[in-house]
Amino acid sequence: QVRLVESGGGLVQPGGSLRLSCAASGMNFRLYAMDWYRQTPGNERELVARIRSNGSTNYADSVKGRFTISRDNVRWALFLQMSSLRPEDTAVYYCHVKFREMDFWGQGTQVTVSS
Repeated sequence: QVRLVESGGGLVQPGGSLRLSCAASGMNFRLYAMDWYRQTPGNERELVARIRSNGSTNYADSVKGRFTISRDNVRWALFLQMSSLRPEDTAVYYCHVKFREMDFWGQGTQVTVSS
């Protein structure tokens, strides 16, 4: 069974940085594209960043130049380095993988950007 567990969220001041982590198990991690999504109350989850098995990446326009997605295929871990954080980055952040045509999500980690 695929399992994703996020960590690293918290409260940070505007302009600050946070690093999110996602530990994966139950699949051959290195073969799959991995995503970070985020969601605010009353809104759908939005794709923040994607990293494919070959290491290529995509970012939402709103985070380009500020966020960096990376992966460790030995430790089966996914990361999101977030810098220059803004209040509008406040959300629950989720790790995601599509495995055998099914969507798997972590439990989410809250990121709050506030002074």
